[in-house]
Amino acid sequence: MKHESQTEAALDAIEFEYDLTEPPEKVWRALTVPELLAAWMMPNDIRPQTGSRFAFAGPDAAIECEILDAEPERLLRYSWREQPGDARQDALDSIVTFTLARTVSGGTHLRIVHDGFARKAMPAVATAGAGCRLSLGLRGPAKPVAANTSLPMLRAA
Repeated sequence: MKHESQTEAALDAIEFEYDLTEPPEKVWRALTVPELLAAWMMPNDIRPQTGSRFAFAGPDAAIECEILDAEPERLLRYSWREQPGDARQDALDSIVTFTLARTVSGGTHLRIVHDGFARKAMPAVATAGAGCRLSLGLRGPAKPVAANTSLPMLRAA
């Protein structure tokens, strides 16, 4: 499913697409309220305003981010600069984009693209079940799921 605002992802991107029963308002909150985002990602101090900086407190590295685009209930894009604790590791410098679109049923079509991630992290992703705490179990090309899907992160939103 293509949306007008989408551009083709870079070759080294990991993409996910989901049709969720929750409305865009609820999905937006799960992505932008620090406590809700921390429940499925990491502790953070996100403020969904273009130009604002925030950080995730990762177990092995600090992740510094900057909001590049924020259109409430439609688009959230931020830089993701991992600062590894081990100086021997390369820093991951990438972009994460969440695109939300209301479905006919009132739910949300959610597209997640992590550009610049696959080339560096694919070995870890293959062994870690997508390398994130979304508990989604998908990697590689985007694959839509059933319209009645609900993600664990949305329960509290």
